[in-house]
Amino acid sequence: MIENSKLTVVGAGAVGSSVAYASLIRGSARHVALYDIDAARTEAEVLDLAHGTLFTPASDISGGSDLSVAEGSHVVVITAGAKQKPGQTRIELAATNAGIVGSLMRQLLEVAPEAIFVIVTNPCDVLTMLAHEASGLPAERVFASGTLLDSSRLRWEIARRTGVAPTSVHAQIVGEHGDTEFPLWSAARLNAVPILDWRGEDGEPRFTLDELDRIAVDVRDAAYTVIRGKGATNHAIGLSSARIVEAILGDENAVLNVATVLSDFHGIDGVALSVPCLVDAGGARPIHETPFAEHELARLRASADALEEVAAGLRG
Repeated sequence: MIENSKLTVVGAGAVGSSVAYASLIRGSARHVALYDIDAARTEAEVLDLAHGTLFTPASDISGGSDLSVAEGSHVVVITAGAKQKPGQTRIELAATNAGIVGSLMRQLLEVAPEAIFVIVTNPCDVLTMLAHEASGLPAERVFASGTLLDSSRLRWEIARRTGVAPTSVHAQIVGEHGDTEFPLWSAARLNAVPILDWRGEDGEPRFTLDELDRIAVDVRDAAYTVIRGKGATNHAIGLSSARIVEAILGDENAVLNVATVLSDFHGIDGVALSVPCLVDAGGARPIHETPFAEHELARLRASADALEEVAAGLRG
């Protein structure tokens, strides 16, 4: 485990402040720093968080509008970028946020050269590809939060329909964190029971393939529903990002669905897609033994093609 650990969150907007808040109340890191170019906003967020540290595990919060606040960080979570608007896809954000994240990576490497970088800014998969290329870092040290939150949404939806605790639902979303994502239904289980074999109180199968397809659509579109209602998704991504930070700083070897640039993963190279990864103090490493049904592999490759097309356009 990393002693005297430091986390820096880049971006003090709704998502960044939620990541800092979740990390404080969970005790994810010993020191938490918040950076944003908006000095007044950052100062206010840091002060508000600091006022609550009496009620959190042993940790402290600092921050400002000078990137030196990130110095010595073990983990940097990047949330800075243009906010997704109602009806706007994550991919439509790509051009604006690619410039922001590219510039930040170059500056951050000067003050935190040993850090693990977690990209939350959308579209996080494409931005991870560009950040990895710009940084020259090993793929395991630059990865996206990916479909970890989407997988949590999926488990919650299944739990809600079955009455089973979400922790006993084993199901995951893979691929792009966005419109081409999909569930690995072939491996989905409630405890040890395959999802299509799960029966209700009447003894009848609880799910059909059509019902599972409807759940997948609900999960895919969940962020758009939240954005329409309140303007941003922030609480759940804050919690899921804090969980990633804990896996890194605790050297946990936790299996989390995050997106790192793949190398010969079922024949896919050079694209950041979310697949089950081992996350520890060295970063994220895809689990190449993850099984896929043939139709699922086809969807994963289609997701890769879609992201590569966007990335190619941004590279010019």
